[in-house]
Amino acid sequence: MAARPAPTARRMRLATELRRLRERAGMTTTDAARELGTSSGQLSNVESARFGVSSDRVRAMARTYSCTDRAYVDALAAMASERVRGWWEQYRGTLPDGLLDLAEFEHHATALRTAYTAHIPGLLQIADHARQIFGQVVPELSPPEIEHRVAHRIKRQDVIHRDHPVPFETAVHEAALRMQFGGPAVARRQLAHLLDMSERPQITLRVIPFSAGAFPGSGQSFAYGLGPVRQLDTVHLDQSHGPVLLHTDTQLRRYRTLLDGMQNAALSPTASRDFILHVIRDL
Repeated sequence: MAARPAPTARRMRLATELRRLRERAGMTTTDAARELGTSSGQLSNVESARFGVSSDRVRAMARTYSCTDRAYVDALAAMASERVRGWWEQYRGTLPDGLLDLAEFEHHATALRTAYTAHIPGLLQIADHARQIFGQVVPELSPPEIEHRVAHRIKRQDVIHRDHPVPFETAVHEAALRMQFGGPAVARRQLAHLLDMSERPQITLRVIPFSAGAFPGSGQSFAYGLGPVRQLDTVHLDQSHGPVLLHTDTQLRRYRTLLDGMQNAALSPTASRDFILHVIRDL
């Protein structure tokens, strides 16, 4: 098991899942290490992602912990076997690690469900719109830093443009549609882009109008990424201090419920497209 400096969020997630497996089995690190033929220190390093772990080792750990969920174990083993560095690694040291974690999160999701109240989803933004948003970041970004973030955001959109695009479902509040980042001209282009993207078969866009009033999750923006199995789902929160990833069972259930409530408050996809056209005409 080789040491890995600065583990990514995905490596940390694998380590967390392995620790959860052990804890559910009611085993201490000392007991588990003895059964696995290793030291408690080495096992602790694996569970904190300081050491990497092979897919064979993951399967051995699952057997030791009496985990019989084959799909879950296969998914963990697949995570352990990943060796290819993602495109986002070219930005390491240039952008905050949280933005790299977001790109990794989206890349590996089997489907994405999102909800936004004040912003257009990043995966559906045009460059001029994104540039205006990054121009308002505190502390202020330099022009090169803004362009790095815009390029990264546009590159993230590959997940909905690739040969096998990720299914993408989003609920967007009317407030986000009416925020004129960059003025009316940019806003028209952004909304026209939303209309074009909403016609794609893998994209489902619903608008929550002001007339919907209060609804579950009002005021929140987040993304829910489905994993290969339910246990590996992840919630992404975009906070002012940086992105936050959540994945406890309680958190996942809460955000699934919020998404369902927001979807119920939204217009149908067809009515949503008509609504966006109405907003464009108002500009």
